Amino acid sequence: MTETQDPAVHLSRSPRQLAWHRLARNTSFWLGGAILLLIVLAAIFAPWLTPHDPGLQDLGQRYVPPVWDAAGSWLHPLGTDKLGRDYLARLLYGARISLVIGFSAIVISGVIGTCLGVAGGYWGGKVDLFVNFILSIRLTLPVVLVALVLVAVIGNSLTLLIAVIGGLLWDRFVVVARSATQQLAQLEFVTASRCIGSSRARILFREILPNLTGQLTVVASIELANAVLVEASLSFLGLGVQPPLSSWGLMVADAKSQIFFMPWLIAIPGVALVALIFAINMLGDAIRDVATPEGRA
Repeated sequence: MTETQDPAVHLSRSPRQLAWHRLARNTSFWLGGAILLLIVLAAIFAPWLTPHDPGLQDLGQRYVPPVWDAAGSWLHPLGTDKLGRDYLARLLYGARISLVIGFSAIVISGVIGTCLGVAGGYWGGKVDLFVNFILSIRLTLPVVLVALVLVAVIGNSLTLLIAVIGGLLWDRFVVVARSATQQLAQLEFVTASRCIGSSRARILFREILPNLTGQLTVVASIELANAVLVEASLSFLGLGVQPPLSSWGLMVADAKSQIFFMPWLIAIPGVALVALIFAINMLGDAIRDVATPEGRA
């Protein structure tokens, strides 16, 4: 997304002000941010938005249709599932699971990938060869298949699920961090820092890492969407989140036998999942516009 820029105005603003100015004029930022904020708020305030327990079963209320159906009721605005559990409650509490797993996994993968990428890009030589070797091994492993094997063999607790997903989505962080570090290490301000006797730790933490924030934030937005999709895929296959916890992927899996008779059982969590991925991708696109404006048409 382009905008007419006045050089005189840009000279009077700091880089941070320019970044916020671009974000304020970016439609993707506002649209994606609004949807993501709505989902986050719904997850946080779930106990106040519905009086129902997402795990409470009532076989006498099985397959109650949503409120827009003629047989629907405001007691269960989105209906109930095969065990009589309130679908709105399951949807809201499922958002918590998706967000917690997604953000936690990205923190883990971001730390692993950034450390490896910065080490390989800054030291080079044998360290870089080792990083490339580890990266090559990772790229040969399909994420969902490896996650399925690990979860099936070790177990499928929520903590393990986060660790497995976070331990498999660091490859893009390595590639971006390594490439950017190699470029930054040759710039004058890093050379000047070496000349005045700055330690390697100071150069890495004060000179290089702060300048990787923009690129790594873009990568994090992409991988966050991937983490949510991997969790939903594992839950759909029965190896992710387990009852009594609620997950959007698990909701789709439980309803697949009713796809032709009660399509809303799949449509509701499916639309929620699409909306979350859409919002994350829109925000990532907006951040990319700000981080690398010269690379956008």
